[in-house]
Amino acid sequence: MTDLKSFVQVFQSRKMAALLTIGFASGLPFFLTSKTLQAWMTVEGIDLSAIGLISLVAIPYSLKFLWSPLLDCFVPPFLGRRRGWLLLLQGFLVMAIALMALQKPTKSLELLAISALFVAFLSASQDIAADAYRTDVLEKREMGAGAAIFVLGYRIALLVTGSFALMLADFLSWPTVYSILAALMGIGMLASLWAPEPQVKERPPESLFEAVYLPFVEFFQRLGWFRGAMTLLFIMLYKLGDSVAANMSTPFLLKIGFSQTDIGAIQGGMGLIATIVGTLAGGAFLSKWGINRSLWIFGGFQAISNFAYFALAQLGKNYSGLVVTINIENFCGGMGTAAFIAFFMSLCNSRFSATQFALLSSLMAVSRDILVAPSGAIAEATGWPLFFLISIAAAIPGLLLLPIFAPWNGER
Repeated sequence: MTDLKSFVQVFQSRKMAALLTIGFASGLPFFLTSKTLQAWMTVEGIDLSAIGLISLVAIPYSLKFLWSPLLDCFVPPFLGRRRGWLLLLQGFLVMAIALMALQKPTKSLELLAISALFVAFLSASQDIAADAYRTDVLEKREMGAGAAIFVLGYRIALLVTGSFALMLADFLSWPTVYSILAALMGIGMLASLWAPEPQVKERPPESLFEAVYLPFVEFFQRLGWFRGAMTLLFIMLYKLGDSVAANMSTPFLLKIGFSQTDIGAIQGGMGLIATIVGTLAGGAFLSKWGINRSLWIFGGFQAISNFAYFALAQLGKNYSGLVVTINIENFCGGMGTAAFIAFFMSLCNSRFSATQFALLSSLMAVSRDILVAPSGAIAEATGWPLFFLISIAAAIPGLLLLPIFAPWNGER
């Protein structure tokens, strides 16, 4: 009973409320350059190969470690090292998303792609600041709850931009929808002003050279070269199967006959409940089982969840099947991401949290944004049922690496 009371108290802090809102701001731009943009392109009649390739505009998520040392080394003249960067980048995102609203896919797809690339760059930079803030502000006992709360805010943003936006697009033009979503970034700016600044526990890098060089040396010295390399490979592969399916899920649902409102309503209704339950359950089980065991269990759930898409591909336009598929995807995604974020935080030294977390999350983004780029062409060549079986197979290599560095009975 005492453990439960302590766990509930952790969730009630101002720190957690700030993480929920910052998580929302961090997640809001992501679908605007991926799934929601794909829906816009699908409705405009753009071919599947181009829709699949548009995921390449998310390359900044995979390369953000290159400029992350700047956020460790330099401090804005307001709000401190972490919140100052958050506020600055969120202001630029408001303007950049509004700029996307001015584009027209059928007339200038290249210009739309450039605008999306700029949004992705700013969003990736905001993620650097948000991930570092979360890593620095949380104590060890708060990591499970903090990861869950942040993921919850992030997932709510994905549902707003991937569900509510689709529903609005049946009644409003896509440029109007993007303008509304640009205004929502103001929520993140308010959160950055209100959030508590992390206490400085370690001396920040004193030069740009230190900010670039020391995070990598410290990481491999602490883990060892072999274990460190295997950890980075695992991060790149752990969510590959989930990413392959997710990259084409919206075009798939639209192609088999569901309307934008169908998809948006179910994701925003029961899907939101499943996300909340999955994320909070993930945080609770993470605190009880530890990070290693959670990676095993939640990783298995992620792989199995793709069978729901395979079944729906066999059924076709079936509303019960859509409800089951969306619920499974959101529930498993919430749990898996909570464990993965806690795993990342456990690997970071707070002195270099921006750079080290950016490196780890960049590798995760390689599978989410780059390795999945051919998925549209694969779906065209194989058909939807076989495509989702391929996505299940893509999850296996990451799971096979778990015994190397995350043994079931390990310390984490």
